[in-house]
Amino acid sequence: MKHIIKSLFAVVALVLASCSSQQSLQEYYVDNSENPNFIALDVPASILKMESANLTSKQLEAVESLRKFNMLAFRKTSENVAEYKAEKAKVKEILKDGEFVELMKINSQYGKGVIKYLGTEDAIDEVIIYGDSKDMGFALVRVLGKDMNPAHIVQLMQAIQKSDYNGEGLGEIGKFLKG
Repeated sequence: MKHIIKSLFAVVALVLASCSSQQSLQEYYVDNSENPNFIALDVPASILKMESANLTSKQLEAVESLRKFNMLAFRKTSENVAEYKAEKAKVKEILKDGEFVELMKINSQYGKGVIKYLGTEDAIDEVIIYGDSKDMGFALVRVLGKDMNPAHIVQLMQAIQKSDYNGEGLGEIGKFLKG
């Protein structure tokens, strides 16, 4: 009986260890924020300059649910192709985690991507936007908020289009996103 209990504890310890070995998205951001191949930026939602936009009540609700954006971009060069492939694979593995709910896939002339979220459909805590381009690299944006919902994302896009925001304050990330 003692042997069975010890074996059971060993299996539980092994399962717990294997579960915790998966790097979280937040850990990935922190681990790579100082890497010279990455451009990292944390910006408050106020950077969007929504005060002067003529927003509907739904758009205003969407904007007010935002707190900040964490952006991380890997700029691909001819010298870092192997690292680009390795980092891209790491991000895709993290995003495969079952806790991320897929909202939509993106496929455009600029590259491919996905929008996922964490939380429940009625109370999203984080939206993750990932996109990659064979030529430029990849970008990962965490939109952090409180009680956002999928409709907020559409409302937010409409609100940004109405605002005077032109990408200022994004520094190197803005240059990267412009191509």
